[in-house]
Amino acid sequence: MTVHPQREISRDSGTGPSRARRRWLGIAAGITIAAVTAACSSTGGRPEATGGGLGAGQADTDPITIAMITHAAPGDTFWDLIRAGAEAAAQKNNATLRYSSDPQAPNQANFVQGALDAGVDGIAVTLAFPDAMAGAVDAAHNRGVPLVAFNAGLDDWQRLGVTQYFGQDETVAGNAVGERLNEEGSERAICVIQEQGHVALESRCAGVAETFNGNVEVLNVDGRNMPGVRSGIDAKLRQDPSIDTVITLGAPFALTAVDSVGDAGSDARVVTFDTNAALIDALDAGTVDWAIDQQPFLQGYLAVDSLWLYLLNGTEIGGGQPVLTGPTFIDESNVESVAEATRAGLR
Repeated sequence: MTVHPQREISRDSGTGPSRARRRWLGIAAGITIAAVTAACSSTGGRPEATGGGLGAGQADTDPITIAMITHAAPGDTFWDLIRAGAEAAAQKNNATLRYSSDPQAPNQANFVQGALDAGVDGIAVTLAFPDAMAGAVDAAHNRGVPLVAFNAGLDDWQRLGVTQYFGQDETVAGNAVGERLNEEGSERAICVIQEQGHVALESRCAGVAETFNGNVEVLNVDGRNMPGVRSGIDAKLRQDPSIDTVITLGAPFALTAVDSVGDAGSDARVVTFDTNAALIDALDAGTVDWAIDQQPFLQGYLAVDSLWLYLLNGTEIGGGQPVLTGPTFIDESNVESVAEATRAGLR
């Protein structure tokens, strides 16, 4: 695959800045001091989620359209947090957000092509299945449309010629989980992958295995079938009563695993990657021990904000390196400090 750098984009011809780029460069100096001041000001508390991009005011720049395409499965509320962050950045930047999602890579690639055909100004994508998305990414480069990656694809975004990435290093996060399990005396765990072949999920379980001194086994389930997830974990716990920890890779699956533990009469505890409002309640109640947080709201926000900045003045965030948004642990020691923001859809 030919890599097409995004640094000089053009929609009119192969040379020189496009009309959209010239327009943006021409109004760069027109960003109002009031908007910038509002974005940087503090009232001494957490900013409220308002129609104006978290109360940050709105950029005095021409309207743009940004497409965000993810591999979210229907009903997975983790992605609500990413979308909320993206919407907040879009509101602040006078942008229209076109959000679409599908767990199947061919459909994600079709969404990218559809966005290009619709003439969007920028695209943010997840790369859960990078090879399947390579053609779509290349098509964006060929059209001169800036594209950033986030959430999934840490090991592949540079290979595909993407210049900016926002997310968590899943191997590092998995390593942190393995080390914590060692500290807590865990000896046998299962790592539940809800989407086989998803590179980020597999990296998480592999990262756990690298540092965990006990035995960890991968259990593949179909995340689109929650009753099947519940029965699959239940069956594994019944088959092996020595399992003391169930590691899930998403908040809905952690909550389902809690039910599985009860069904099996197991003493295993549940820990997880990723959060949502219901998971915060489970952490507060102690039914889930702890969670790794990759700050999905921040991922969505940065993906959209970075495209606005690039279109505005060619800014690229990260200096060619990924911008990491995690991992951090949420447990009984700090759950209350993050609960309000999570329940409000801000983290």
